[in-house]
Amino acid sequence: MTDMTEKSPHSEEVSDHPLATKKDINGDSIVDAERTLPVYDNKYTDSSVSDDEISDHDLRTLRRVADRLPPAAWLVAVVELCERFTYYGITGPFMNYMQNAPGGLRPGAIGLGQSKASALNYFFQFWAYVTPILGAVIADQYWGKYKTISIFAGIYAVGLLIIVTTSLPVAIDNGASLGGLITAMIVIGLGTGGIKSNVSPLIAEQYTNTKRYIRELKTGERVIVDPSVTIQSLFMIFYLCINIGSLSAIATTELELHVGFWAAYLLPFLFFFIGIFALIIGRPYYVKKPPRGSVVPNAFRILWIASTKRKLIAAKPSYRAEHGLSAVPWTDRFVDEVNRALIACQVFVFFPIYWVVYGQMVNNFISQAGEMDTHGIPNDIMQNIDPLAIIIFIPICDSLVYPYLRRVGIPFKPITRIFFGFIFAAIAMAYAAIVQHLIYTAGPCYEYPLACDASEGGLIPNNVHVAIQTPAYFFIAMSEIFASVTGIEYAYTKAPSSMKSFVMSMFLLTNAFGSAIGIAISPTAKDPDMVWTYTSLAIVTFFFGCVFFLVFRRYNKDEDVLNSLDNETFDELVEHDAQGTLNTTA
Repeated sequence: MTDMTEKSPHSEEVSDHPLATKKDINGDSIVDAERTLPVYDNKYTDSSVSDDEISDHDLRTLRRVADRLPPAAWLVAVVELCERFTYYGITGPFMNYMQNAPGGLRPGAIGLGQSKASALNYFFQFWAYVTPILGAVIADQYWGKYKTISIFAGIYAVGLLIIVTTSLPVAIDNGASLGGLITAMIVIGLGTGGIKSNVSPLIAEQYTNTKRYIRELKTGERVIVDPSVTIQSLFMIFYLCINIGSLSAIATTELELHVGFWAAYLLPFLFFFIGIFALIIGRPYYVKKPPRGSVVPNAFRILWIASTKRKLIAAKPSYRAEHGLSAVPWTDRFVDEVNRALIACQVFVFFPIYWVVYGQMVNNFISQAGEMDTHGIPNDIMQNIDPLAIIIFIPICDSLVYPYLRRVGIPFKPITRIFFGFIFAAIAMAYAAIVQHLIYTAGPCYEYPLACDASEGGLIPNNVHVAIQTPAYFFIAMSEIFASVTGIEYAYTKAPSSMKSFVMSMFLLTNAFGSAIGIAISPTAKDPDMVWTYTSLAIVTFFFGCVFFLVFRRYNKDEDVLNSLDNETFDELVEHDAQGTLNTTA
């Protein structure tokens, strides 16, 4: 393997320049004070660029572009792709495995029915998104991200082995499938939790440049290479890898239908070891930041002081020394970092509603497809329209839509993107309600699909083609691109360097809360009530999306300020904030 830190053959040594302090990952010249230096690369001109500081005029007028990503980031992306291949490969057949009994129209093993199967599916999602808190605390405080991911990957593999063995025909025939499933859910949920909260911060940490600088393109255009745009692009690629991995459900649902559930679960189990191999071979090249000790406990102590004193500034050592209060083991800057983390966590408050909608895709949408004429394809294969749409539209958004909007002066900042994610999710639920109405108005069983005598024991579905589900999955996919991808990006960019995994786990925790809401409403997931279930979700999601935008749109103005907190002190940034809108709780 080539050296991950190898310098670009087109770069030039500039260490004798008075402003030069380091080079970027391409070997291009950069400086610490957001200045510009000569750039030599086949993408750019061979002429020198001015080394003046980036002026306010340049910041307002120059187009912002993403930097290249280091090879180590791609290796982390491979690890995530394999983990997601495994996760979605096993969860793809879950609904049929739980809902249906053997010998029916659709494949099955346990026979819990739609409501109970939905509740158990939501339990697994809840558990898988609570455990990232444990993984985050262990990584930030004790082991670091790489070691935490490696150890929890071993736990994950044990859970996979359990579900493979308990889904064998002999295990199903002897009633071991339900107990084995629940045990596997607990073990896999623990394993994936240790990976989830750490893999996205780990991939972002492979890009180490934190300063903006100017490049001159071969066309003569001067552009600002912006780390925040690079991170946005990086997380788009990261999410693209997630959805490439999630296409495993195509294979596992076919194996479920034509071979058996054991084969459907064996494939992800074997594929998981490719990710472990990528994790091992990349070890010498990864940027691995060490754990920072008692960061999370200290953060909670700061919040406790802020709540008792009714102001965050009371937790600062300088304030406490001035007012004769007891000494604390942190710095003023760390208090500022906790304040920024609070801003991110406030934005996450509305996400549980979004995740309730997202959860419909992996339970009730599958049941809905099972009530329609599938023309020989598995009813649970339709969910793969979502990752296919994401794989198509993420490059379009990243390479065409977002750059075009920046070029015409529309930055399309995170809060706005998340708002659009909520709107697309609401549209998906409204469309699902229309599809359900069409099912209820078609024979032979109308409002009770597969449950009337005319269905011949549940073997004849209502006469509606399953393809009409497609737009619902497309709208969910677009909502993910805007809401989920941006949420991951926001969790990383707004978290202080010492709390990246923990803040990411807080974002993932919103999915657990959404699953808890899903468990609460799962009794409504039954015929003939599904039209009202989807309609209610559409209305609620639209309403909370609008409230979200009204409450948090002010943070769009402070995006650059908040993203610069790793490089300057909080007080200085408030003074430099041209908008004068930065909201602090101090």
